Amino acid sequence: MPKVVVVVIAALIGFFVASSCLYVVDQRQYAVVFALGQVKQTHKEPGLYAKLPAPFENVRFFDKRIQTIDTPDAERFITSEKKNLLVDTYVKWRIVDPRLFFVSFNGDTGRAQVRLSQIVKSALNEEITKRTVPEVVSGERTQVMNSITRKVEDDAKDIGVEIVDVRLKRVDLLPEVSDSVYRRMEAERKRVANDLRATGAAESEKIRADADRQREVILAEAYKDAQTIKGQGDAKAASIYNAAFGKNPEFFSFYRSLEAYKQSFASKSDVMVIDPASDFFRFMRSAEGK
Repeated sequence: MPKVVVVVIAALIGFFVASSCLYVVDQRQYAVVFALGQVKQTHKEPGLYAKLPAPFENVRFFDKRIQTIDTPDAERFITSEKKNLLVDTYVKWRIVDPRLFFVSFNGDTGRAQVRLSQIVKSALNEEITKRTVPEVVSGERTQVMNSITRKVEDDAKDIGVEIVDVRLKRVDLLPEVSDSVYRRMEAERKRVANDLRATGAAESEKIRADADRQREVILAEAYKDAQTIKGQGDAKAASIYNAAFGKNPEFFSFYRSLEAYKQSFASKSDVMVIDPASDFFRFMRSAEGK
């Protein structure tokens, strides 16, 4: 056999031996080295590492990045009111202990996801059964997710996994439950609206009553002031009359008689039955009233 061929064959053999003994760990991965099902060592840092050639030692790589479990179908849960809810969730998780993860699931990520889904479902069922529909849908939704995350953290650590986050994507009522819930919500909103209307009507009546009271007080005060001013004016007018006519009583009598004539004969249709010789007509008979 030519020496060149022998050298090439030796080089190929050396390459295959070296490739089976050396492996590269990417920064996004963990490496687990095992032999006959037993874990020999793990590598969490990226770099070039050596091992015995297969089948003496083999290496498995696991993703260290955050992974997602997104349930394809919504799960059914029962609330404290015995109402059925359809809940759709997703879970963010990652491997933190590759040795424990490999031992727990023999490196099968699918089995790990099934186990995590069961853990989350159990915790979710425990939280929902303690709450009503409004609390799960909106009132305590954040508390539900935080409680679930705390509950599954311990179980996840036992299998080499860290739960990063648990979220409720969708919470729906069953069709037969939705109608009754909507009717109850509608009745509750109507009750609140009626309470607000009643409160508004009471406030409106209170404001009107106060306005009417203030109006009556203002009118009474104005009437009192008007009567006071009128009385003062009449008193002043009487004083002026007394001062003016007191100087000439005869002229005063003549003036008052003329005023009486003006009032008595204001209309042509007025008729008076009276003695012409009465004292009422004395200024018609004589300017001196004799």
